[in-house]
Amino acid sequence: MSVAVSARRSTASAPPRPPSALWLALLAAPIATGANAPVLILPDMARSLGVTTAQATWMVTLFAWAMTVGTPLFAALVRHRGLRATLHTSTVVALAGTVLVVASPWLPLTLLGRAAQAAGGAGLVAVAMNLAGSTRRMGAITAGFGVLGAVGPLLGSVLADASDRRASLAVSAVALLAVPAVRRHTTGTAPERAASAAPFDAVGATLVAALASALVLVPMAPLLGASAAVAAGLSLALHVRRRPDGFVPVAVLRARGFVSSALLALTFSTSYFVLLFALPAVAGRRTGWSTETIGTGQLVALLTGSALSWFFAATAARLGHRKVLTVLVVLGAGAPLTAALASWAPALLLAAAAAVFVATGSNAVLSVRAAQHAPADRRPAAIGLFVLCYQLGGAIGPAIAALLVLA
Repeated sequence: MSVAVSARRSTASAPPRPPSALWLALLAAPIATGANAPVLILPDMARSLGVTTAQATWMVTLFAWAMTVGTPLFAALVRHRGLRATLHTSTVVALAGTVLVVASPWLPLTLLGRAAQAAGGAGLVAVAMNLAGSTRRMGAITAGFGVLGAVGPLLGSVLADASDRRASLAVSAVALLAVPAVRRHTTGTAPERAASAAPFDAVGATLVAALASALVLVPMAPLLGASAAVAAGLSLALHVRRRPDGFVPVAVLRARGFVSSALLALTFSTSYFVLLFALPAVAGRRTGWSTETIGTGQLVALLTGSALSWFFAATAARLGHRKVLTVLVVLGAGAPLTAALASWAPALLLAAAAAVFVATGSNAVLSVRAAQHAPADRRPAAIGLFVLCYQLGGAIGPAIAALLVLA
């Protein structure tokens, strides 16, 4: 009898099993499709909303900005209120945003809906990454980002042709199908047990959002963006000294390898998104391939690189951190160098495959490393700040690509 009771107690106190990698990928990855779905149909969407194509591009820019800012905000919600509350809030925000973009006949209301979709999606990503717990599961999430991000433009175009623009804008809502399955695993987890009742650091959150916004502005308005970034960065540094356990915990910044991992993720992500948006125009100028052939080749290259990144993440533990880092740095440097010099179309496509491989692979491997070396009660903040750096690349990269292609 006592043995049975002891066994039951042991089972009750054991941490719950995390959701399967498939559910986590389904919860997190559709936001990448939602980000890229409008790219090929912006002129049609602009006409339906009665605005110019340039004005309609704000649907892409604002989505990327809201993802960037929303990521650390929802990571803070994980830290203060736990995973279940964050999952519920993210679901409501993402669903409200989807309703707005589906029903809205005006651009301002559509932009508001897109921002809510992106912020809610960022919260779902924060929940998924906090539940991952292993490089293999994290690799499935980030490979899903790469795959669904790659097919996003084509899927958005197909859905718009089959129905209307609203279907393409609502595609990220597919993530909500995973909410019931994931919700069962949000109690008893380490982030849930470590949830803090400490007051929310609103000043720190505002300064992080201001710094991220200023950095996104730099490629489009260098002087204004750089000045604002310096001012926000200095203010944030002073605030962190006054509030070391606030929105940006000092314990995270001092954790072994956190800063270098986050900066590498930012670099690789920016490089990938520059190539993603610039490569079709560059390949069109340097090769004899048609636009359709280039688009198909780029899609195949991105899907291949994303799939390989999952296998890479799954074997990273056996390879060791030094070897993993060597592979990432060598390929990460080689991809933009090849894209800058090559005039052979297959070489350009190989550069695209390498870029997405490095970006998604580093996101999986380095995010786990960054979180593991942070104190247990600060890991949600570590994941949120790490993903913030990765998402910054997604916001800055397209702007840099536009400048390079125009140049």
